[in-house]
Parts: sequence; C-alpha cells; structure tokens
Amino acid sequence: MKIFCVGRNYVEHARELQNEVPDEPVIFMKGPNALLKNGEALYYPAFTKDLHYEGELVVRIAKNGKKIDEKFAHKYYNEVSLGFDFTARDLQNKLKSKGLPWELAKAFDGAAAAGQFYDKEEIRDEGRYMFSIFKNGQQVQSGNTDMMLFSIDKIISFVSRYFTLQQGDLIYTGTPAGVGAVNIGDELTGYFGDKLVVTTTVK
Repeated sequence: MKIFCVGRNYVEHARELQNEVPDEPVIFMKGPNALLKNGEALYYPAFTKDLHYEGELVVRIAKNGKKIDEKFAHKYYNEVSLGFDFTARDLQNKLKSKGLPWELAKAFDGAAAAGQFYDKEEIRDEGRYMFSIFKNGQQVQSGNTDMMLFSIDKIISFVSRYFTLQQGDLIYTGTPAGVGAVNIGDELTGYFGDKLVVTTTVK
C-alpha cells in the first residue's frame, strides 16, 4: 500500500501558509508506517513543538492502473473517507528553508489518520463531496471538492503518470483553510454531513 498526498490543493490553504498556488498537483508520499487507523491515538512526537492537523478527503484506489486517462479515472476508485495529514510544522519549515524534502515532517509514524470508508455514491452530494472537521467539538475546517484546484480524477491521472496505482493505495487530496496546532488531550473528528467518519486523539 502506498499513501499519496496532495499539497496546496485549496487556494485559501496555500495562502494561509504563504505558499505559491501551483499550476499542477504537488505530490508527496507517506509510508505504510504512517497510517493511523480510525479511533487510534496519535502520540505527540518528541521532535516537534508545533504539530498541526490537516483534515482531508481520502480516496481509496479500487484497481491497478498506470497512465490513466483523466476521463477514465472515476473507474479507479469507489470509496472515500476523511483523514488527517499530521504535520510537524516547525520541522517542515526548517526543511523547506534548506530546500530539503518534507518526509521527516510529514511521513512519521501515525502521520496519516484514516477514517471509515463509504461508497462514493452514498456520500456524493450534487456531484461533490462536502466535509467538516472539528477540534474538541468546535468546527475548524469545512471543504468540498468544488473548492479543489485539481479534481480527484485529475489527481489520479497525474499520479498514475509516475507511479503504478494499486488496489488499496490511498490518496489524501489536500486540505482546505483552517489548519492549526494540536496539543496533548485534543480530539479531532471529521464528518460527511452528520456521519462521523474519523476520530483521533492526541496523547
């Protein structure tokens, strides 16, 4: 299983971190060790003092594919979920300032929480997916796929130019504005409408 992540896929999030808005998907990866199952706690890493949540729509690949045409990409996934791309922001900023890769700040153990997966047709609302993220019961993010710079189909097609997609691979499609820090004791939850999809606590 591979975990692909898309950076800067919402304009407002790119702006809140003072990043350039990209003209093609920004892709990075996490290893299987990063996957945090629904309900499991994330233990606050010792190497950061500024751990951030990023709530995201997650797509699970349903069949193998390579060099997938965008018009056929919808056939390569049938389930979606919500998850958290956890980021050691202070470490990421340090790495970026030196022109180095982000993996230490993005791909550590437990850095990719994933929730319950639902059939994409069950969750789709007028052709889009809408979600909301809460921290300790307070809404901190809301997003939908209409807000994305690059659609799910575009992302799948783009990634498959470089990597063979395999059944079970996950794609974290980017986060809307509203990311922020978490501390020990915080609880994060994500919803499709009134459906609780993902939950995790920080310990």
